[in-house]
Amino acid sequence: QVQLVESGGGLVQPGGSLRLSCAASGSIFKLYDMRWYRQSPGNQRELVAAITSSGSTNYADSVRGRFTISRDNARNTVYLQMNSLTPEDTAVYYCSARIPVRGDYWGQGTQVTVSS
Repeated sequence: QVQLVESGGGLVQPGGSLRLSCAASGSIFKLYDMRWYRQSPGNQRELVAAITSSGSTNYADSVRGRFTISRDNARNTVYLQMNSLTPEDTAVYYCSARIPVRGDYWGQGTQVTVSS
């Protein structure tokens, strides 16, 4: 069983920054494709950013240029650096791992609130 544990959420003012972390269990983290999703009340969960096992990245149009996804395979961790935050970024952020053959796994989520 793969476990994903997110951290780094919290309350931040508009224009501020946060860095989310997602620590994964397992000895083959380097083979995982990792994603960050978010979901706000009344909305569907949406893909925010993704990074493949080879390091290729992709972003939602709404966050491109403001958010950066990265990974540290030595630490089994994926990060989401979020800059220039707006109230529209308020949501629960979820980490997800797509593991070859085994499928998708999810973390429990971390709340990000952008408010003055």
